[in-house]
Amino acid sequence: MRSFYTFIIHFYTCLIYLAKFVGNKKAKAWCDGRKHQWDTLKSDNPNDKWLWMHVASLGEFEQGLPILEALKKDYPQYKLLLTFFSPSGYEIKKDCPLADKVAYLPIDTVGNAQKLIRNFKFKAVFFVKYEFWFNYIKVLKDHRIPLFYISTLLRPNQYFFKPWGKWFRNHFKKVKFFFTQNKETANLLFKMGIENITIAGDTRFDRVYEIAQQAQRFPDIEEFIGDRKCIIAGSSWPSDEKILYHFIENMPSNYCFILVPHHISDSHINQIESHLTDYQLYTNFDPSNRCRTLVINKIGILSKIYRYAQFAYIGAGFYDGIHNIQEAIVFDVPVVFGPKYHDFEEAVDLVKLKGAFVIHNQNELEKTFYKFINDDNYHEKAANICHKYVAEKIGATTKTMKVLESYLS
Repeated sequence: MRSFYTFIIHFYTCLIYLAKFVGNKKAKAWCDGRKHQWDTLKSDNPNDKWLWMHVASLGEFEQGLPILEALKKDYPQYKLLLTFFSPSGYEIKKDCPLADKVAYLPIDTVGNAQKLIRNFKFKAVFFVKYEFWFNYIKVLKDHRIPLFYISTLLRPNQYFFKPWGKWFRNHFKKVKFFFTQNKETANLLFKMGIENITIAGDTRFDRVYEIAQQAQRFPDIEEFIGDRKCIIAGSSWPSDEKILYHFIENMPSNYCFILVPHHISDSHINQIESHLTDYQLYTNFDPSNRCRTLVINKIGILSKIYRYAQFAYIGAGFYDGIHNIQEAIVFDVPVVFGPKYHDFEEAVDLVKLKGAFVIHNQNELEKTFYKFINDDNYHEKAANICHKYVAEKIGATTKTMKVLESYLS
């Protein structure tokens, strides 16, 4: 089975290289970034001991960041290696000051895993959420290097739990400890006979709560908003924007709109501009232009500007699954999103609690938006629900580090 799994890994890698050669920019970054990966993936001093954290992309990095910060602070005797699978994470965080080395993860083969372990003296390894690379898991276990999973989230419909998934499930027993987001994940692991589990929660709540406490100001955005109330659409895709345009062009005069597209390529921004009449781009902000819509064509500020929103629309619910809602609700901002949200526990919870709201079309979107606009009590109740939910969720980092103390001291 391992040979077949490794064949699939090689086949998948070949597909990425094929995508590169037909012009896919993300595939090109993925391939080019791995050309000289082993120049970085080696210790400069053979006596150094290392902690290694691996994340898939930017979202998982934000999830692992509170643990990374705590490791840096509490265990300065160890150096830190940070690896990414996706270029969308690596390219943005390749200069992360917390890590001593940042690199792409070499593809999941036994040979690569053994080479990485020869190059570093690992005290412990941390994989975030569900980065299950089964050759790495095996080799780490073979070398008695403890592997910890941070903020793990499992669902019974995942391939591990299919009748043919036993080989994959057996690898879970090679993991030293699981820190799970919820009880359901813990129960799935218990059923496999795994007992080294703590229901710690989602460390990303600690991250977004920290951002909220810093409360960074954006004077230009404050000037744009003025005395109006603001709605923010974060990480929007064309399928989201299509049902937002009518509202944006016809919203009440005491409201303004900030649109933050997930992709800010020239072609996407041009497409957005063709549907708007009273707007300006953030990179060309002119305070004398009292327009009604601001399009954010800059990466990296969305999580900090949700603080200005009365309520928010979260993108990708009509695509492959909504983006991060935690960044908004940590500011007591109720959220609205499309129907593809069921893989995100906090979204499912808040829909039931009525702090988040699902829409399926333009009519439902506008009905929900105007309910918030016209009913202050409705908005206040939803905002309070978000506040209470976040307050109950913070603290996963403390729970995790308390358990790790016995392994790392």
